[in-house]
Amino acid sequence: MADASRRASADEYDARLLANVRPEDWINPEPAPRYNLLVIGAGTAGLVAAAGAAGLGARVALVERRLMGGDCLNFGCVPSKALIHAARVCGESNHALSYGITTAQHADFGAVMERMRRVRAELSANDSAARFKSLGVDVFLGEARFVGRAAAEVGGKRLNFSRALVATGARPASPPIPGLAETRFLTNETVFSLTELPRRLAVIGAGPIGCELAQAFRRFGSEVWLLEALEQILAREDRDAAAIVERAIVGDGVELIAGCKVASIGRTAAGRVVRLEYRGANREIEVDEILVTAGRAPNVEGMGLEAAGVEYDRKSGVRVDDYLQTSNPHIFAAGDVCSALQFTHLSDAHARIVIRNALFFGRDRASRLTIPWCIFTDPEIAHVGLSEAEAARRGIAVRTFTQEMNAVDRAVLDGETAGMAKVHVREGTDQIVGATIVAAHAGEIISELTLAIAAGIGLGRIAGVIHPYPTQAEAIKKIADAYNRTRLTPPRKRLLARLLAWRR
Repeated sequence: MADASRRASADEYDARLLANVRPEDWINPEPAPRYNLLVIGAGTAGLVAAAGAAGLGARVALVERRLMGGDCLNFGCVPSKALIHAARVCGESNHALSYGITTAQHADFGAVMERMRRVRAELSANDSAARFKSLGVDVFLGEARFVGRAAAEVGGKRLNFSRALVATGARPASPPIPGLAETRFLTNETVFSLTELPRRLAVIGAGPIGCELAQAFRRFGSEVWLLEALEQILAREDRDAAAIVERAIVGDGVELIAGCKVASIGRTAAGRVVRLEYRGANREIEVDEILVTAGRAPNVEGMGLEAAGVEYDRKSGVRVDDYLQTSNPHIFAAGDVCSALQFTHLSDAHARIVIRNALFFGRDRASRLTIPWCIFTDPEIAHVGLSEAEAARRGIAVRTFTQEMNAVDRAVLDGETAGMAKVHVREGTDQIVGATIVAAHAGEIISELTLAIAAGIGLGRIAGVIHPYPTQAEAIKKIADAYNRTRLTPPRKRLLARLLAWRR
């Protein structure tokens, strides 16, 4: 009875979600003679652009073929972070004895997923078709297709525009593994529909999504294998940082198999079998579910981009210049459909550039953005600017200051000492060129350094900023103090000593 009640509640929350992001009774409006801005895609970039342009007085049309809110609301940030937070609570309860707490905890996966769907439904009002209509945006639900350089069609209705934005995002890509297509598997678009915890789970791909969800499902109680073709996880991240997260994930009980090839996938009476080639030997793993997190593909098909004169590539997406302008000067692109970096906050920033450049003759450049990102494992990895390797490739000499979290009082008090903060400054100056933080709340801490880079604030000035004690962000203050100590050269020490002697 409880399970049936839970399923009914889940259906109720999903129905509320769909009523906001894909209402069945929605009637597309009659098009205006011409729109200042036509936005195709109602994910983060499209929603920010549509709301911003309409708020400035532009006549805006917004077209969405699937779900308002796009990946972030429906399949990405919102459901995943709700799930990850619940998994973090599980992780803390698993280590409760180390804090002197003996109460046993048990994860009710059905209840966890029910809460995720409830929260997602609550947040969906912000991205709803009704809300955007109330903002003065003409919302069209259906397939948009360009029929010329300044016009598109939706449901047989022609939408003429002065400027357009392609913000159709990206979707999960399936690797060419024999047997995968014939075997039902999960992606980030389907994993959040689960109502029962998989007893055995294989995760293919140890990028950010794979690492986050492998750790989360392990903490809920699944037996998890994390499979990666490369020799390490999180290939884009600082090696020291990734190694800390790898130890944490393995410490939680995930079996990491790095440097393997998934040779094929098949079905058995009990579930599915994943056949691996690993270090010269063959291995088989029987699982109940397979989650594929190996790559993304831009949504560029079926829009008639050719008719609009917009150049694109099926792997890298719509081609844009530094102003986010396509090969058709009246059409722009933003977000995952045109960017190698795929983050919700970057899509938001792109949309703001498009509003200024497309409607107000701005010349804002995407290359001038200071882009932080965070991987929400436990501990988290947050990064901004250049890594040491990237700085070396660009011929920029840097000096690196590192603060281990086990020497930060709040981290010790919290029992969250696995981590570090690294800050890279241009050699001979206090100019911050990049930073990486590994900590329980690295995503919150990184913004201080992002602001510093964007505003040209050096480590010397940060040393003079009072940080609350005790907080984990004190790691940044300690690094700034360490930089200041390097300025105390032997000649300066002798000068100060003479000055102090004179004052006596």
